[in-house]
Amino acid sequence: MNFDRNTIIGFLVLALLFVGYFWYTGKEQAAFRKEKARQDSIANANKPKIDTTALKSESAKNDSIARVKSGGSFQKATIDSERLFAVENNVFKITFSSKGGQPKKIELKKFNGRDSSPVKLASTDFDKIDYTINTGPNASAYISDLNFRLDTAIENADHSHLIKYTLRPDSSGPSLQHQFLVRPDDYMIDFTIQMNGADKLLSQGNLNLTWQYKAVQQESDLSFEKQNTQVGYIMEGDFDYNTIGRRSSKDFDKPVKWIGVRQRFFNTFLVAKNNFSSGRMEWLIPADTAKTVMESIANMKLQLPVASSVSVPFSILYGPADFKMLKQHDMHFEKLINLGQGAYAFVRPINRFVVMPVFDFIRSLSGTSLGLAIALLTFIIRLVISPLTYSSYLSGAKMKVLRPEIAKLKEKYGNDQQQMSVEQMKLFREAGVNPLGGCIPALLQIPIFFALYSFFSSSITLRGQSFLWAPDLSAADKVIHFGNIPIISYILGDHLSLFTLTAVITSFLISVYSMSMSPDQSNPVMKYMPYIFPFFLLFIFNRLPSALTWYYTVSNLITLGLQFVIQNYIIDHDKILAKMEETRRKPKAKSKWQERMEQMQAQQKKIKEIQQKGNRR
Repeated sequence: MNFDRNTIIGFLVLALLFVGYFWYTGKEQAAFRKEKARQDSIANANKPKIDTTALKSESAKNDSIARVKSGGSFQKATIDSERLFAVENNVFKITFSSKGGQPKKIELKKFNGRDSSPVKLASTDFDKIDYTINTGPNASAYISDLNFRLDTAIENADHSHLIKYTLRPDSSGPSLQHQFLVRPDDYMIDFTIQMNGADKLLSQGNLNLTWQYKAVQQESDLSFEKQNTQVGYIMEGDFDYNTIGRRSSKDFDKPVKWIGVRQRFFNTFLVAKNNFSSGRMEWLIPADTAKTVMESIANMKLQLPVASSVSVPFSILYGPADFKMLKQHDMHFEKLINLGQGAYAFVRPINRFVVMPVFDFIRSLSGTSLGLAIALLTFIIRLVISPLTYSSYLSGAKMKVLRPEIAKLKEKYGNDQQQMSVEQMKLFREAGVNPLGGCIPALLQIPIFFALYSFFSSSITLRGQSFLWAPDLSAADKVIHFGNIPIISYILGDHLSLFTLTAVITSFLISVYSMSMSPDQSNPVMKYMPYIFPFFLLFIFNRLPSALTWYYTVSNLITLGLQFVIQNYIIDHDKILAKMEETRRKPKAKSKWQERMEQMQAQQKKIKEIQQKGNRR
């Protein structure tokens, strides 16, 4: 790569894009720190401030229980003790509770948490699906405070499980049933609310559903997990999302198909098959000591027909953020996976139609480790862009050949930088050299890098997979762990990644080798600028997944190998010089743009001569 002024501009553009990207994706960190400071101040206060929504909700529940006990038609349901019932399929174990007749705990069989036990979703006391029903004259209750009776638990011929929880009054009156269908090999369950006497259970056909969800920490790096946690939804047919660190609520004033939470590698979606009519979702980010990514409360409204018998169908998906699995449900769940979002959404097609298919094909090869698969993916990417890479090195070789003539120009024009630049560009044009040729591959790799950053940060395939010294390719390899050190921890974190060091060192070696190809090394900016960029990579890469820093290391090693082989064994410098001399002797055809420029200059010259003659008179 040649390091003239245009190449330096290329480096600056590259650096600015890197910095801009990580500034864009790192904005959540400031929000997290602000939220943490707020939570700490709350903890230190004499009377901790409680979330008002939860407070009102709890107060209303207490009131409703009191009304039920005083004469509601479901008084026995408030006295019965909670009973649990578990069902398993091939992908998860789901435990139902009689209290509220709903899921209480979900354990994913194919994924382990930080304590090596199965990953658990929606499994805390905070997690619940709730709504109110009329229990008598001027009395109501939340269903989460009422004990349902398990009426049906059967396995169908297709190995699906049908579970029915029923809530019946103490005497005659309306009844309520929650039906669940658990299919084999499916992370989604069907949930149907069946009301007999709905006109008495609900007021004016309004079902106000509350969904409370707590995303507990699943990964080793809580801060990075928070950065990659989002709330998504389909409103009036259009998908949209919010990163939790950038706002704390979302109002829905149009029909909503589903709402969901993705905490990097795992997600939960609540689907209203007949759409929510409106609603609001709020969330907060607890302090890191809580080991919780976020807590959310969604209050969603459904407008039901005023009838005696009403069926309200839902679906709930508890599972991994697996692109293929989510896409099979044909509800656009997969759009919540960050394969390129916001200002960098342009890399999403690269991931969907290039990176993912190629990586899956390599991974399907028997005996291929994921670390080796990443190396092979890197090799294929470099093979695809090899024509541009070769043209880059050829341009660098030509620039090296021109060194003696550039030195003569420098000696001739001295400190006249403007004239030196004009003559140098003229020399490049005569020799058929593209001064920007060395930057094209570097700039081309920018979208590839951003695509792979998104892919490696969101691919659950990499989670928990070890390679060399990295125990988890989806996280930074914390080989050197030095804990919390002021200033250093703010810049680097609490560790130093060995793959980051290999990426930085190989980047530095590329700069050293490339500088040897530079036609002019006298400019101090051009001399030291290539070494500054690898230094910045240390701070940018240290917190990134080791899969990405391993990719960058392999890519750099391939670059070094290609540079050495092409420059020393493929490119014939004597032939290049002879061809350049031949090119310079050929008459140069003027482009239309050059002709117009010359015409404009000639007209300006005539006008200037006429003005000078007028002044003499």
